[in-house]
Amino acid sequence: MARSYNKLWKLMIDKKINKTQLRNAAKISSNAMAKLGRDEPVSISTLEKICEVLKCDIGDITEVYSEDRNDE
Repeated sequence: MARSYNKLWKLMIDKKINKTQLRNAAKISSNAMAKLGRDEPVSISTLEKICEVLKCDIGDITEVYSEDRNDE
């Protein structure tokens, strides 16, 4: 299974918040933010902190899909 945080980046643009602001507000590490940028796994608690700041649900910031899906 693979994951994508593209929804997170789009939501951040909509809410006019940058990565540094989100990292500070959610109190997450720069390492966690880097993992998000590389679509690597992060803990559910990290995602919950982000959701709390952005006032959204986990499904609003990430999606999980089969690695063999066809990208266009």
